[in-house]
Order: sequence, then C-alpha cells, then structure tokens
Amino acid sequence: MASSIFNIGISGLQAAQAGLVTTGHNIANANTPGYTRQEVDFTNATPQATGSGFYGSGVSIVTVRRLYSQFLNTEVLSAGTQSSALDAYYSQIQQLDNIVADPTAGLSPALQDFFTAVQGLATTPNVASSRQALISSAESLKSRFDVIDQRLRDLRDGVNDDIGATATEISNYATQIADLNQRIIVARGASGGQPPNDLMDQRDQLVALLNKDIRATVVTQDDGAYNVFIGSGQPLVAGVLSYSLGTLTDPLDSSKITIGYKTPTGTVQLPEATLTGGKLGGLLSFRSQTLDPAQNALGRVAIALTETFNAQHALGQDLNGQLGGDFFSLGTPRVSGSLKNTGNAIISGTFDPANVAGLTTSDYQLGYDGTNYTLLRLKDGNVRTFATLPQTVDGFTLTVASGTAAAGDSFLIRPTADGAQAFDVLISDPSKVAAAAPIRTAQAAANTGTGKVSAGSVDTAGANLQQPVTITFTSPTTFNVTGTGTGNPTGVAYTAGQDITYNGWTIQVTGAPATGDAFTVGPNTGGTGDNRNALLLASLQTDKTLDGGTTSYQSAYAAFVSDVGTQTRQLQVTSQAQATVLTQATTAQQSQSGVNLDEEAANLIRFQQAYQASGKVLQIASTLFDTLLALGNN
Repeated sequence: MASSIFNIGISGLQAAQAGLVTTGHNIANANTPGYTRQEVDFTNATPQATGSGFYGSGVSIVTVRRLYSQFLNTEVLSAGTQSSALDAYYSQIQQLDNIVADPTAGLSPALQDFFTAVQGLATTPNVASSRQALISSAESLKSRFDVIDQRLRDLRDGVNDDIGATATEISNYATQIADLNQRIIVARGASGGQPPNDLMDQRDQLVALLNKDIRATVVTQDDGAYNVFIGSGQPLVAGVLSYSLGTLTDPLDSSKITIGYKTPTGTVQLPEATLTGGKLGGLLSFRSQTLDPAQNALGRVAIALTETFNAQHALGQDLNGQLGGDFFSLGTPRVSGSLKNTGNAIISGTFDPANVAGLTTSDYQLGYDGTNYTLLRLKDGNVRTFATLPQTVDGFTLTVASGTAAAGDSFLIRPTADGAQAFDVLISDPSKVAAAAPIRTAQAAANTGTGKVSAGSVDTAGANLQQPVTITFTSPTTFNVTGTGTGNPTGVAYTAGQDITYNGWTIQVTGAPATGDAFTVGPNTGGTGDNRNALLLASLQTDKTLDGGTTSYQSAYAAFVSDVGTQTRQLQVTSQAQATVLTQATTAQQSQSGVNLDEEAANLIRFQQAYQASGKVLQIASTLFDTLLALGNN
C-alpha cells in the first residue's frame, strides 16, 4: 500500500510540475506574437482492482494542447486579409487624391487661368501683352499637365515596386511554412503523435502574415502539414514543398508588371482578378480600378482641349493675315501588341476630330480570330466586331499600319493614357495667335433695298476660305454668286435669314434686298482689333464637348476629381470599419487563445499547492514505508 501511495505521490508531483512548466511557459510568452495559450490535459490513472473495491492509481498526463479555435482563427485571417487590402488601397488613393484635388497645384486652377487669358485676348486682341499672356498661361497649363502626369507615373512606379516586393515576401513566407511543415512532421513522429505546439504557433503566425499580403486558403493534411492555396487554387505550399511568386512584364503593356507563378517548366502569369485580399490584392485593385482610369481621365481632358482649341484656332486669322495653325500638340492613342502574338501586324491609332465627344476613359483590347477583329471596351465589357480595319470607334480610329495579324493575336489600346504627356504648346510668336475671323462682309453703298448681311461665321478651314465672293441679287427673291472656288451658282432662291454657305463660311442676309443689290465676303485685311475668333475660343470653356456632348472638359475633370475624392472617403470609412471588425475578431480569438496573466497567476498558485501536497503525500508514503521496515526487523 505504501508503494501505491508513493506512486500516486510521484504522479501528482509530475502532474503539478507539468502544470507549473506549462503555466510558466504561458507567462513567458504572454507578449509573443502568434502564441497560443497551452494547457495540460490530465486524466486519472487506471485504478487498481481489489476485493474491497477499486483504488486510484494517481494521475496521468495525456498531452499539452493549444487552446486553439479553428473557427475563430479563420475569422481573424479573413478579417485581416480584407483589412490589409483596404489599407493598401486607401494609402495609395489618398496620394492620388492629394495630387488631383490640390486647390493650388491641381489642374482646375491652371485651366481657369488659361481661359482667363483667352478672355483677356478677346477684350484687347490688338494688345501684344494680351497675346503674350495667353501663350504664357498656355505654357503654365502645359507645365501643370506635365507635373500631374509625372506624379501619376511616379505613383505607378511605386505601386509596381510594392507589387514586386510583396511577391517576394509571399514567396519567403511560403518557404518558411514549408520548412515548418517538415519540422512539425518530424516532431510528431518522434513524439508518438504529440502536437509540437510552439512550432504550430509559429506556422500559424506565418499564415497570418501571409494573409496580410494575399488571401490564402489552408487545408490541413493527416500528418499535420498545411497545404496553402492562393488565387484560383494555385498551391503556394504543398506539404514540405513551396512555390514562388515573381513578377513579369505584362505581355500587353510594357509599363506594367504583373504576377507570375513559378513552376518547374517556367513562370505562368496569374490573372490579376483572382489575386484578391491582402496588400497585393489592394495594390492590384488600386492600379486597375483607380490609377489607370485616373491617368486616362487626365489625358482625355488634354486631348479634348487640344482638339477643340486647335479646330477653332484654325478657323481664325493671326496678325499676319494667315489662318491659324495648331495651338497645342496632339499625341496618338497608345497601341501595343502582345508579346505572345505570332503575326507581325502593327496597329496604329489616330484621334477622330469630328468625334471628341465619343472619347471615354476606358482602355480597350483588340483581338483577331483569323477572320474578324473584336474590340472589347474593358470598362464596361462592350464588344464590337469588325471584318476589317480601319474602324472608328469612341473618338479614335484603328488602322493596320503594316504587317498581317494572325489568329489569336491581341492588342491593348489606351487611347487617352498619354494625352497629358503629349500635350504641348506649339505657338511661341504672339503674332500667330488667331484672334480674328478671316472673313469680312460688306454691302455695296449703292444698294437700294433693306437687306443686311451678317458678320458671318467660319465653318471649315480651307484654301478658298479667304477668296473674295460677291452675292448679287438678280431679283428680290434670287441671287447669283461670283468668285473663286464657289462654282459660281446662279438663280439661287432667297429666303430672308437663311444660311448661305460657300468656301467654308456661312452668312445670312436679312431684310428685302432690291434687284441689283450686292453683298461681298472677302479676307479680313487689317483686322488687328477683330476678336471674333477669340470670343469663340473663350466659349470653349463651357462648351459641352465630352461624354456624348453633355460635359465640358473642365466639368469632366471636376467630375473625375470628385469621383476620386468620393472613393477616397468611402475607402477611409470602409477601412476603419474593417479595422473594427478585425479588432473584434482578434479579441474573440484572444479571449480563448491569448494568455491571461491573472488566470496564469492563479494557476501558478494552484499547481504550486498541488506540488507541495504531492510532496506531502510522498513524505507520508516514506514514513509508512519506514514503519513497515521497522516492523519487519522486529
């Protein structure tokens, strides 16, 4: 019996010692990231059967287990990866918002200053300083486009760098998880299947860090190893094997890097849409959903301003009596063929001056199936099919510049992405600013009727625009036209106020002309004080030139800035809300798995007392054993 008591005391000492060791371990790791509180599982030892009943044999230690909840841990991982994605997105869009919405360094003040200078020209077209002020404000506008566009490109470069660094970090986590899988498998085998809790904590912490970079799914194998999957099911970790991510130049866009999945046979590009969650998902979403449209929106404003201003400037006359030339430079749509193309076709793009209103902020993908071309508008999925090129869509024209496309070839078209970069001022000589109208109308002094001729408006620039034309009434209801380039029509029916259009200009005659009355349209010689074209240039500020003819380019830019600001605010609110969700999920997890020092202090006292009590049991057992020995000697 003394031996039985002795064994019970020994088991109690061992159990209390295990409890003290585990409690001490918990206390020591109270601040260790990813540590899960451990607890010793005890069970009563197999009792000893006797004729008078079963006597206890002490306590047995089953295992040391983690107080771990798979459900709560999954909740933390899910909330964490979403929070990290929103934080990354918000951090980037906040920079973009600061760039485009700056009240002094943004584009809106420069646009306003430019049109203020145009209005100044209209007020005093014969003053050299007004003309120079217009050129200077145009140069300032060009500088503002350059600065904003460069900052957007710098932001893109930074995003590309972050994407590359995050891909490297993900690969490193995968390697470490696979290494821990190996160590856990070995440790379980060496301990007869007992869980190596600290190694498992380290692995779970790495999985948590991995989810901050990308959304990952974990599947536990029978041997305790983790399989980790990302994207649309690509294995990042499979037992003791790990796979790496890298970066590739996008086959369709050399300015963009994309994610590649490294396999034994090569690196495969992963679709960006499948890489969600975490910092990587946030960066990819920002680049495709906000940064690309922002650069396109800025470029569209530059292109619309260039095309409309140039078109109207060409209808005016400068101080030298010459028709106005291009005031701003205009680039071309960016078209790049895929690196995977097997054909040698080169597709080029040009803008359609007649359809500025059709320009969008979307990118496009052109595919060729061997028979037809298919143009996909990436913003909304709109698809158009053509048997041949050239074709004009959405304000630009696509043409096969050279070569022949092969089936399966594809091309990326970014019509407005480079608009701001290409924007430049072409006029430096103030005398070449076309503020005047190139035509002047007059009526013969000998006219006897009440007919009046309008000042006229210019419709199109052309070689005959400034050729003299005489309109002579052969009767109160008919007239003849004589001059160069008109075809000299005769017997034209007259209706008061009707448009009379020849040589690229339009006039109206009103009233009742008499037979023999004549009206002339000729070049505007000496029109240094004429401001008719300057007034039309100034009116472009409020003309509806974009979005199907419903929005001015200044309003279009303001709407773009407002949209970025709205997205920024929404992301700020959403990010804060998701951070709260993460905090709540973490609190719930830590309430079960975290170390509570007060509770551990109580356990420390409890196990200390148990250890002392078990020692007392051993002391008593020893005394009994000595008594038995003494009896035997007697």
